[in-house]
Amino acid sequence: MDSRRERTERAVLRACQDGLELADLRRRVLATLRSAMTVDAAFFATADPETLLFTSADSEEPLAALASSFLDNELGGADVNTFTSLVRARGHVSSLDAATRRERMASERYRDLMRPIGLGDELRAALVVGGACWGYLCLHREDGERGFTAADVDLVRRVAPHIAHGLRQAALLHPPAPPSSRRPGVVLLDDRMELVATTPEADELLPLIGHDATGLPLPLSVYSVAAALTSADPTDRPPSVRVRAADGGWLNLHASRLRASTEHSRIAVVVEPAEPHSTLGILLAAYGLTARELDVARLVLRGAATRSISETLHISQNTVQDHLKSVFDKVGVRTRRDLVGRLLAGS
Repeated sequence: MDSRRERTERAVLRACQDGLELADLRRRVLATLRSAMTVDAAFFATADPETLLFTSADSEEPLAALASSFLDNELGGADVNTFTSLVRARGHVSSLDAATRRERMASERYRDLMRPIGLGDELRAALVVGGACWGYLCLHREDGERGFTAADVDLVRRVAPHIAHGLRQAALLHPPAPPSSRRPGVVLLDDRMELVATTPEADELLPLIGHDATGLPLPLSVYSVAAALTSADPTDRPPSVRVRAADGGWLNLHASRLRASTEHSRIAVVVEPAEPHSTLGILLAAYGLTARELDVARLVLRGAATRSISETLHISQNTVQDHLKSVFDKVGVRTRRDLVGRLLAGS
């Protein structure tokens, strides 16, 4: 790798270790990548690491004008080079040219969305660290024969875990908020994702969902759960996503389809303050716990004693204590009571 790309990788690493707010992190990362490669448009999203749905995004023009269509394409799951497929793929990064063997017309996204607005190859990354996906990055080039090079792909593959680490840190930047007394609200959408109505409670909660720059009239997380519902198996659990709120708390969004007495069906997206237990997974992952440390922490939070944890996980009690010490160090607490207070009581 040449010195310019080495400098780029170091600059991205510094940006992702500086504890930046999400908007500042996005700006620094994209500006740094543009110093090393041509990027004509970019999409940079955060994700719920458990459901893999979008929680927020910054979508540059001309992408923003087609944000809802790109969302339908992504969550439909039938196209090539989808973000969720990259979560499972080795390396978590690929260009459209590589995914289609330079036959871009094989991609519905290229044919119907990118080509009409003058875009060609795309370079996509699932931002994964510690086995958890914290967001997605998609870089675009103007349509033409020249796409992203193998060196471009390699650079993004190198920096993607650093960016994921920065997003994971951003999830912990806000101080914990006390339990919210706000009541759940409802956003009503039609099958075209057009807004039908909102309740006053939803109008109070929606402004707490920040960090979006997509051009959509509602936060991306609302459309994300609604679009996931339209593409889901009817027997699946309703899609949901957790979003960090501007006041430091968490919001839970989940979608359901209303039974219609007419030919026009409706989708209801419930927006409500998240109960502490529902955010445990995302918080524990944000602290960078290993898979075994997650197992130990979850059992501690359920009140299990060391011996019980040892028997449940089939590890020695000394090993339990070693894992627990590592959990305390990463979360920044000293005792089990402190751990419970930090994660469940918002203290």
